[in-house]
Order: sequence, then C-alpha cells, then structure tokens
Amino acid sequence: MAFIVSLFFGFFPMFVFAAIVYWLDRYEKEPKALLGAAFFWGMAIAAGGAFILNTAFGVGIYIFTGSEGAAEVGTTSIVAPIVEEFLKGFAVLIVFFLFRKEFDSVLDGIIYGGIVGLGFAATENTLYIYRNGYLEAGWSGLFALAFIRVVLVGWMHAFFTAFTGIGFAVARMNRNILIKLAAPLIGFGVAVTTHGFHNTFGGLIGGFGGLAIGTFIDWVGWTMMLGFIFWLIGHERSIVRRQLYAEVSSGVITAAQYQKALSPWTLTIAGFSGRATARFYQACGELAHKKEQLAKHGDESGNTAVVEKLRAELASLSPHAK
Repeated sequence: MAFIVSLFFGFFPMFVFAAIVYWLDRYEKEPKALLGAAFFWGMAIAAGGAFILNTAFGVGIYIFTGSEGAAEVGTTSIVAPIVEEFLKGFAVLIVFFLFRKEFDSVLDGIIYGGIVGLGFAATENTLYIYRNGYLEAGWSGLFALAFIRVVLVGWMHAFFTAFTGIGFAVARMNRNILIKLAAPLIGFGVAVTTHGFHNTFGGLIGGFGGLAIGTFIDWVGWTMMLGFIFWLIGHERSIVRRQLYAEVSSGVITAAQYQKALSPWTLTIAGFSGRATARFYQACGELAHKKEQLAKHGDESGNTAVVEKLRAELASLSPHAK
C-alpha cells in the first residue's frame, strides 16, 4: 500500500505539472505523442540509466577512496548532475535532429526539456518518497518527503533540463555555425551547473536551514524562468501578429479570426467549438512560425512547401472555424 501511495505522489503531480507546461505553449501546441514520448524517456530511460550509472560511479569512487563520504559527495555533486542531465538532454537532442520541424522556438526547447525533466522526476520522486520516506520513518516520513519532493522542489528537474532545451533551440534558430555548435554545449553546461549547485548546496548546509535556503534559491530561479517564459509567449504573439496579417489581406483568414488567433487563450477554448476550429487556430500558429523560419532561414528542408500546405489548409477550414 505504501508503495502505491508513493507512486501516486511521484507520478500524479508530475502529470499535473506536465499539463501546466503544455498549457504554457499558447500559440502552437507541440504534438502530444511526442511530448508523451519525451516524458516516457525521462521516466524510464533517463531515470533507469541514471540509477545504474550513479550507483556504478559511486561504488567506483568508494573503491578508489575508501571513503563513504567522498563517494556520497562525489556522486551527488559531480556524477549525478552530469549523468542525469546528459541522459535527459539526449531526449531533447533526438527531438532536435529527428523532429526538427517541431522545434520552432526557444519556448519549444523549454517545453521539451521540461517535460523530460518531469518524467525523470516522477520516477525519482517515487523512489525517494518510498525508500527515504516510508522505509526510514513510516507514513509520516512518506508524507514529509512527498511534500518536499512535490511542493518544495517539484520543478527542479524540469528547470535544469530546460536550459539544455534552450541551448538546442538557440542552435536551431541561428545560421552561424559557431552558435549552432556552442549553444547546446552552453545550455547543457548551465543545466549541469544549476543541478550541481542545487545538490551541493543542500548537502553543505544540511538540516532545516539548508532546506529553507535551498528552497528559496530554487524558487527564485523558477520564478525567473517563468518570467522568461511569459516574455517568450509575448514574443510568439508578435510573430503571429506580424506573419498572419498578410493572410487577412489575401483572404485566407478573416479579420475576426486574425484577432482571435492573437489571443493567448484561443487554443485553450477552441476545442469547445469543434475539431475544425481547434485545428484552424493550431494551424494559424504553425503557419506564423513556419513563415518566420522561411524569412530567417530560407527554405531549409521544405519550409516553402509547408507554408503553402498550411495556407491551403487554413483557407479550407476558415469557413468552418468560429
């Protein structure tokens, strides 16, 4: 029973957090199947691989030093941040290379990185809540660890891996070869550094004071990231406003539909008006971003054809969209 409760507190909040991340994508939703695959990667492949590698390196450090303290500090502060961010970031890399057309903006990078991180957190939280909570202190320990892992530090893995996503997004949006090469490495470096700082800081201070100060620092970082996300949403709105304006004058969409497409709430409520309306406004966002890519990067691997296809789809859906 305790393990089932641990599973609930490990996974259900992360599903809710993932829904929040999905909601933040206001103008061009990422495919749910791809986001689900990213969550699964974090939950199973990244978390499982990290458990094996962290354990192996920890044993290796202990054998080399003969010190349990050195093994714990080395694993927590150095090994775990590198191993976990590499395994989580690999999912973002796969999306970057295999689903490149879905990688349209910096916000997309944050979303994919965040979703992978939440999948990882679901598995890790379950293990911590059961092993370090229930097995060590019974039900009170379980609920205490659930509060810490979900409420106090619930966003940490999403926050860390978001930086890797930002790095790949910057590479995707630039034509300069040096930026393309450096941005993912810098993003990964920031992910590892913030992860390592979080792990090390809590271990150095310890106790309630360390938890309180560490939580405060974490929440400051998350708040700054949320502010950055809201700025990105505003930037995406400006792209939609600029790129869809010509579609009104050419008769592809109406002026009323154009105004509705600019609202950050439209994709949330469009589904209540039917599938045609929901798809219409999703296609509006896709067309705006694809036109932006075409203007900045040229045809790449078929941007022109995609733009024309989306424009034709909008023209056919427009009479039915509310």
